[in-house]
Amino acid sequence: MRAHRIVTSQQPAELCEVDMPEPGPGEVLLKVGGAGLCHSDLHLMHWPIPLAQAFTLGHETAGWVEAVGAGVSGVELGESVLVHGAWGCGRCRRCQADLEQYCENRPVSLGSGCGLGCDGGLAEYLLVPAVRHLVPLGDLDPRVWAPLDDAALTPYHAMKRLLPLCTPDNWAMVVGIGGLGHAAVQLLKELTGVRVLAVDIADDKLALATALGADAVVRADAADAAAQVRDATRGQGVAAVLDCVGNDATLQLAAASVHAISHIVVVGIGMGTVAMGALNVPYETAISNTFWGNVTELREIIALAQAGRFHLHVEQIALEDAADAYHRLEAGQVQGRVVALPHG
Repeated sequence: MRAHRIVTSQQPAELCEVDMPEPGPGEVLLKVGGAGLCHSDLHLMHWPIPLAQAFTLGHETAGWVEAVGAGVSGVELGESVLVHGAWGCGRCRRCQADLEQYCENRPVSLGSGCGLGCDGGLAEYLLVPAVRHLVPLGDLDPRVWAPLDDAALTPYHAMKRLLPLCTPDNWAMVVGIGGLGHAAVQLLKELTGVRVLAVDIADDKLALATALGADAVVRADAADAAAQVRDATRGQGVAAVLDCVGNDATLQLAAASVHAISHIVVVGIGMGTVAMGALNVPYETAISNTFWGNVTELREIIALAQAGRFHLHVEQIALEDAADAYHRLEAGQVQGRVVALPHG
């Protein structure tokens, strides 16, 4: 079968022919309907650590149950499912507390899950190690909704830290209106009363944010971006920040934009830093980071999608066009999420 794989460290992924997997005891074989292309995949291609093994990309995967191994129950052949890609050991304290993305026996690094060291869904078929990683999609099309597992789940998980501050008299700022950011704008507007300010370096992405409900927008690369944030919020500043980029510039903008009693959550892995101290940020400013989300939250996100309460801006491509799509993604030429369709 065809699969889009990282085969050499610090090199672009390649379309390869690999053996068709067969499910062993406890495993489920999925016929892939759609697999999302994420900016995190580009970080994996540039990762300086030598590969332990080649692997298939794709940590946002949905499809249909094709076959099951011995002892598997709870799914039906042909059932439409979404894969929760954080594959932990299932036995440690964090896994058993529904925090499998923070598994104590599989640290957050290469090898920590579907498409992150283990073979992912940018292929015709995906072997899932346990049925607990599958969540029913119901009538949602796997070819459209595959990105729910990261593009929506990750900001949804991060938002939960910010909810006490997301009141109608406050502002929340979403930095980076890409795959995660365009979902974050919608989720904040749908689930809270907060006013949303969207920040990006591309006018088309700011236009998308406005169409999705953002109350104000600011160009991140403007010399006076922090002053523009203050102007847009009538001098108030923002109470909550979801930084979906996470580089030095965006973190510094976040720190310059918040007011006292605020929270900055770093979602993007831009490897930036920001000074934190008594006089570096306003009083009672919290700065934290997050990684992915859990299965319970994924079920909640699916329920929101099934109710029509938000949507994903999706561009569908053939699997063989993934390399070109990654080039466009790196160049900032993608709106929302690209989804590869291995079977058309």
